Amino acid sequence: MTSIRRALLLPLAGGLALALVVATFATYLRARDEANALFDVQLTQLAASVTGMPLAATAVPRGGGPDSPLVVQVWNRDGVQVYRSQGGREAPARAAPGFATIDTRDGPWRVYSVLAGGELVQVAQPLSVRNELAASLALRTIVPWLIAAPLIGLLLWFAITRALAPLERVAAAVSRRTPRELAPLAATGWPREVQPLVDALNALLGRLDAALAAQRSFVADAAHELRTPLTAVHLQAQLAARATNEPERAAALTAMKGGLARATRLSEQLLALARADEAGADVPRPVDLVAVARAVVAEQAVVAAARNVDLGLVSAGDLPVIVAGDGAALTTLATNLVDNAIRYSPEGGGVDVGVERRNGLAVLIVRDAGPGIPAPERAQVFERFTRGRDAGAPGSGLGLAIVRRIADRHGATVALADGPGGRGLAVTVTFPAPPQVTRATPP
Repeated sequence: MTSIRRALLLPLAGGLALALVVATFATYLRARDEANALFDVQLTQLAASVTGMPLAATAVPRGGGPDSPLVVQVWNRDGVQVYRSQGGREAPARAAPGFATIDTRDGPWRVYSVLAGGELVQVAQPLSVRNELAASLALRTIVPWLIAAPLIGLLLWFAITRALAPLERVAAAVSRRTPRELAPLAATGWPREVQPLVDALNALLGRLDAALAAQRSFVADAAHELRTPLTAVHLQAQLAARATNEPERAAALTAMKGGLARATRLSEQLLALARADEAGADVPRPVDLVAVARAVVAEQAVVAAARNVDLGLVSAGDLPVIVAGDGAALTTLATNLVDNAIRYSPEGGGVDVGVERRNGLAVLIVRDAGPGIPAPERAQVFERFTRGRDAGAPGSGLGLAIVRRIADRHGATVALADGPGGRGLAVTVTFPAPPQVTRATPP
């Protein structure tokens, strides 16, 4: 699992260590250059002090003693060495005037030679001494950094831990929420970077709370509505068991079959409503609304014929009418509209299903010759388990609720109006203009 704390600490600690190494190396190089410049000045000053001194002097000025890393040598004009400050120590050979670096068995030496009074005065110093001094200077400079590096690391750890504390507060606050208690997080008091996360979580908690509330309401309503047909079926089964003759038993069985049919229909509509309530996360696909209507009419033709209802499809033409959505859900929408129209139409009546385009919008229309719905009640019939007062056919009051849910998912509007000649009901579903598509998927 990726850790934000580790993702921050590793680059910062690695950068700090790399900076420390680079600073150490750069400091060493600078200290060495400064030491070389300082010792070069010392060599020239010592050579200047030696120039013109009597060679019989018993002391060598400024560092010419036996323990000194400096060696002073003097040659006369005939090339004969007339003086050497440390006779027991190997010294570099004679060099031309000026600065030079000469290799010996003991390592390289830095040499400065000058001509004075016909004599060549040479002052030499081992380079190892210079390197030791440069390293010592660099170490003294880096030691404070070496001491401060762990303190900086601890400071980084503390700062990152403190900066990530709001995320831990968010996690703790979310962990305290339960399906029964989905109160939003505090809307203020968060860092600017955490505020969008809190806002998104609050929005999610709100949607989840609404969904759970709807689910609890749905379960309660479904249990209440299913209790009536199931109780009726149970009573009819008892009547069939207690029947003393065949006509009574047949009547009880017929009533029980009707109760089972109603319970089955209610269960199917409850499942359809549950599917319609789900968030439409699927990518919308192009669907031919004419093909959907044609398939539904063909499926419901048997039911319409059994009730002696004339069911027909009225289309504005042979061209497809494309909408963007879920083909299965749109089939459910059309099936509920057609099924309601057939149920409420009287024998010998007619149901027309039409698909057309109006001002570039796809429109599905289902007209019947039933009792219709009074205008004051049309807003309420879209609620679950709500039916019009003049409804004469059996039903559960879920058909139009399912239609509304599916229409909302597709951004469509549902309008109720009087049927042809002011009789019956006309349901119009208007879909938004679809995106440019080249091919429609079957319903």
